[in-house]
Amino acid sequence: MQILVAILSIFFLQFADKAGSERVCLSELAIEMREQRGITIDSLDYEVSPKYLDSIRAMGAKVLHTSRWLNGATVQIPASQIAAFYQCSFIQAIELTRGAKDSVDISSISLRKHAVDSSIPSDPPPLVTEAQHFLYNLPPLHQAGFEGQGIRIGVADGGFYNADSLPALPQEHWLGYADFTDEKNDIFGTKGKHGAMCLTAIMAKSDSYQGAATKADYFLFRTEEPDTESPKEIDNWVAAIEMADSLGLHIVSTSLGYTTFDTEVFNFSYADMNGRNSRGAQAAIIAARKGLLLIVAAGNDGDKTWHYISTPADADSILTVGAVDIFGEIAGFSSFGPSADGRVKPEVCAVGFQTVLVDPSNGNLIYSNGTSFACPLVAGMAACLWSALPNATNMEIRDRIIRSANRYTQPHEQYGYGIPNAWLAYTGETTTLPYTISNVEISSSYSKIIQNGQLYIRHQGATYNLLGKKIE
Repeated sequence: MQILVAILSIFFLQFADKAGSERVCLSELAIEMREQRGITIDSLDYEVSPKYLDSIRAMGAKVLHTSRWLNGATVQIPASQIAAFYQCSFIQAIELTRGAKDSVDISSISLRKHAVDSSIPSDPPPLVTEAQHFLYNLPPLHQAGFEGQGIRIGVADGGFYNADSLPALPQEHWLGYADFTDEKNDIFGTKGKHGAMCLTAIMAKSDSYQGAATKADYFLFRTEEPDTESPKEIDNWVAAIEMADSLGLHIVSTSLGYTTFDTEVFNFSYADMNGRNSRGAQAAIIAARKGLLLIVAAGNDGDKTWHYISTPADADSILTVGAVDIFGEIAGFSSFGPSADGRVKPEVCAVGFQTVLVDPSNGNLIYSNGTSFACPLVAGMAACLWSALPNATNMEIRDRIIRSANRYTQPHEQYGYGIPNAWLAYTGETTTLPYTISNVEISSSYSKIIQNGQLYIRHQGATYNLLGKKIE
């Protein structure tokens, strides 16, 4: 233990109470939303004790984040001074969260960090379809005029490379952004485009592409450190979710998950995936109580030794999303449930195998694989549904989505409750639209072909990729 303390310098300090706290950390909009939904403002909404923060700063701590929900602060403390903090009566617990700076090859951990297995063709075809929307019957909601208007969505992720200049991401729907990482620089810069890719799935709109909720408004949160994987990133994420609550957002889509870290002592076990052990899961549950709908990627470990969901996907009262192809068949990489305490996980699935996205580097259409991209599709569905049912609560929206799913009565360890039906969730009535890929109508006379890890459609003697291009 002494060796760890010598190496690690970032800690989470949990305070015993909120002595001297007077400020409620909520915007007027957030307070209005609470009142409309009958959610009482309580001690969790008050700031962390200012006098405790002043005290630890005087002792040499640099405060990186505070958490009003978990009543603590993420701080950097010189290792030589940590013993003094154990003597403070107002500090209830101290937890190590990160080393001084681990030297890690980013490329070696990118799949683990972001729960994504990117598969980008070198020459993507020029046409697009909305095949991923047909699977969960979203087009009827769009045609009825519900495209997320009036709903505020947060996206918590890594970098959002070029998102501020990509024509397919309309600026009139941007609410703002915040950076919770150490770098505090341009979130639209060169490091990380995973967040921007997720954003296109839900927000992008062009002549050739339709996101899931193009009329919602968006706030971006960068929470992933570029060079390390540590529990400090969970603290970044908690801070972002608390800000989302303060701003009065409705939904947060987050394609991040944590199981293992650069320093193995922090690694979670499957027993930890019980919705209670990680600070991320604890915050997610509180967020749900406060009226936020959190939608989280299940993870891409289904074909690995660790094949379970990650955290905060293990939290209760959220929507955890697995990945299927456009035919509704599970992607092998999609992580398994249930949670360690036996709850159904993931709750639902959406297209995460060869999901059609917009490449933020150049605006071209691409494929990519991962529960990361299934997650924002469900977030977009939730936004459209909430647009149609503006007086609903977050739990009512969640319940409607789950109950509409095709395996609701027989949940599965990978599918969860299955693939939701947006129109059924809205009306209770089943309806379908013609299944169309580009100009090719898909009826009972189609088949699926997988070659070299790519999915193709065989119809009337011809083969098409998911972007509608005929393959000779």
